[in-house]
Amino acid sequence: MGRHDLQRFIAHPNLEIVAICDVDDEKLQKAAELVPNARQYKDWKTLLKEESANFDSINISVPDHNHFAIAISAIKMGKHVYCQKPMCHDVSEIRKLTNAAIKAGIVSQLGTQHASGKGDRTAVQWIKEGHIGKIKSVYLCSNRPGATEAYRFPGPRPVDSQDPPEGVDWDLWTGTAPLRPYNPSIYHPSKWRAWQDFGTGWSGDIGCHIFDAVWKGMGLQAPLSVHARVQESWENSPERRADTWPQSNHLTWVFPGNEMTESEELTVEWFDGEFYPPEEIRALFSIEDYPAESAMLVGTEGALLIPHTELPLLLPKSNFQQVQYPEMEERDHYHHFVDACLGKTKTESHFAQSGPMTEAIILGTVAIREPQKVLKWDAKKMKISNHPEAEKYLSRKYRKGWGV
Repeated sequence: MGRHDLQRFIAHPNLEIVAICDVDDEKLQKAAELVPNARQYKDWKTLLKEESANFDSINISVPDHNHFAIAISAIKMGKHVYCQKPMCHDVSEIRKLTNAAIKAGIVSQLGTQHASGKGDRTAVQWIKEGHIGKIKSVYLCSNRPGATEAYRFPGPRPVDSQDPPEGVDWDLWTGTAPLRPYNPSIYHPSKWRAWQDFGTGWSGDIGCHIFDAVWKGMGLQAPLSVHARVQESWENSPERRADTWPQSNHLTWVFPGNEMTESEELTVEWFDGEFYPPEEIRALFSIEDYPAESAMLVGTEGALLIPHTELPLLLPKSNFQQVQYPEMEERDHYHHFVDACLGKTKTESHFAQSGPMTEAIILGTVAIREPQKVLKWDAKKMKISNHPEAEKYLSRKYRKGWGV
């Protein structure tokens, strides 16, 4: 992800990359080929200290467990922050980072790239215009073919280990998490999301993309409760439950209703892995061709399907032939952040907007670790009122020497 982010940023004509950082020498050198004049670092703490007077903003494209430490350190320095999704690993980190960004007045952007695309922006506009009437329910899904095999290891972790590759600083990579032996092909690069110490599971990873237009268009607030149904083999394995995320999840949030909902409460459901939206919901579009990653809003006057990365559809199509796609300019999520740092605009996914959404999504990972329980959420107090034993998953203890 870091290389893709770098390529997008250097395409902006008014941006200079002054320093780059990676714990992996091979990846650092490949990045340096794109920005040969940038100074190189292996430790982000050293970069912040030595370059503090030389940069205005920072981009964070590292595993989830280190997002907060880097981002909060930059915000304390008054730097603008672009951070990949999810914003942080834990609910408490998200709340702290959101509040810190607002208080500091810095420019922020969550890496929900498609939030700036015509598809999501059109969906937000159509939701606000009320084409499908009052919203009755929402169904989110990410059933991407091949994802389970590629990224979602069943666990538990292997007992064998080996030295990390030459040039990879495993201690720096592990960062705030408990130090564990290195094992090839299951952590670095890009395989870390399956492990609770490092990632936030599939819903934590992709949820911010799928939920974004719904959250923004409906103006949702913190949920009242969340419940998780998970893969049975994971639920029945103490070893897996202590280390990995399940390969399949079905989350149900209950949100307070508002002027856009049919009822005083709104149910939003998430499906991934072996769990799929109900057949009658998929049939509103096509059971066979239902988008693998999408959001479906069901209203009193119709439905709105938002396929991930594509233009939304009002359903049934015959009822909405008069509705035209709005004219919108092309927008690059990364360049929009740079323009905001230059005072030209406001970001699409600033932390005041995306922080509460991410908090709700990561609260879902708390429910995953306490499956089959309805967790009642007191957002103001940050308490789970009916199952206080689950509150231990709202935060974590950082490894010695990594506190911020």
